[in-house]
Amino acid sequence: MLDTFVPSSVEIEAGARLLNAIADPANRPNPYPLYQTLREQPVWRDAGGAYVLGRYNDIKSLIHDPRLSSDPANSAQGGSALSFLNMDPPDHDRLRRMTMRHFGPPANASRLQRMTPVLRAMARMLIDRLSDRSEFDVVAEISYPFPGRVIADLLGVPREDETKFCAWAEAIAHASDRDSGYRSKEAERTFQELAGYIMGLINKRRRDAAGDDLLSGLVNDTQDGALRSDEIVRIALLLLLAGHETTVNLISNGVLTLLRRPHAFERLRRQPALAPAFVEELLRYEPPVHIIYRGSLCDIEIGGVRIPGGSSVQLVLASANRDPSRFERPDVFDPDRPHNQHFGFGGGIHSCFGAPLARMEAQIALSELTRRLVSPELVEDPPPYQLNPTLRGPRELRVAIKGVIE
Repeated sequence: MLDTFVPSSVEIEAGARLLNAIADPANRPNPYPLYQTLREQPVWRDAGGAYVLGRYNDIKSLIHDPRLSSDPANSAQGGSALSFLNMDPPDHDRLRRMTMRHFGPPANASRLQRMTPVLRAMARMLIDRLSDRSEFDVVAEISYPFPGRVIADLLGVPREDETKFCAWAEAIAHASDRDSGYRSKEAERTFQELAGYIMGLINKRRRDAAGDDLLSGLVNDTQDGALRSDEIVRIALLLLLAGHETTVNLISNGVLTLLRRPHAFERLRRQPALAPAFVEELLRYEPPVHIIYRGSLCDIEIGGVRIPGGSSVQLVLASANRDPSRFERPDVFDPDRPHNQHFGFGGGIHSCFGAPLARMEAQIALSELTRRLVSPELVEDPPPYQLNPTLRGPRELRVAIKGVIE
């Protein structure tokens, strides 16, 4: 029988240094050397007692393991589930199933097909605004507004409210980045305003749900029992806040990666059909989500170590994506990489339900930017990064250009 992993004082000190370094914003531009050290042993313990793992095969095993719970109440840290992202079956399965029926593939594959022309028109309109510019911020002018407008359109937000709607989402995201796990009074007030606005849309759909938007579909769905209004609000907030921020980072990380590799930028410009392969490699090489958090429901053995039930567990997905035991030349960006089974969108029953939409948005944004920007160059490298070690991406990404192709 395995003993619980109890590190020595030397191991505790080494682990604390490593995990503190990973959390340190100073290392956000390049945490990958730290992840290399993380993979030197199967399990580490942080100062709060959480078990931290970074090897591909271990994470592949645990991310599908029902003995790991997504409900924060089942970890040493405690807390409550704010959306089905933080729920376990059967509640998670019901809410996810009902959402996917109206969101997109596989249950509603035609929705994304219908949205494609709209998404491309949105991306082109944002790029059009750069025509008289010699420099712009990719994050502020492309990465943030593009997915925000897409989600607003998906939910059925009236056009005249889109600017206000996206401003709420951006304010909440920036507040969470400044102080992860805590919202200021101002951010909490913004959050409540946004939730109240969505509740108003839901009430309108209950009176007249004839539209084709996601909220109308959720309001009318009674196949698994009708959703309560507060459940629909949480679904909408999950899509807007978690899904939006993930896509923002994916697009920003993608532009940064391509501008650091002019040959790759030029290749995508000449061969836009390669956009899906480029995005898949970006999800491995520079994923938007670096860490996910779980709680153990019982004792679990992994890598010769026993993790006791009730423990907090952190799976460092970005470390697994660079594990040389799984990926050849893992620190090389290679869009021709075969069998690219990354953890860019997590995995298991909690894999990102918005992944098909995020992939499409990134493919469109990157193919349009590479096609239309003339002689783009990074103004600052590395750029300033968000503070949050979990959702990693540039806070701003300034690019100099010599024009925009019509």
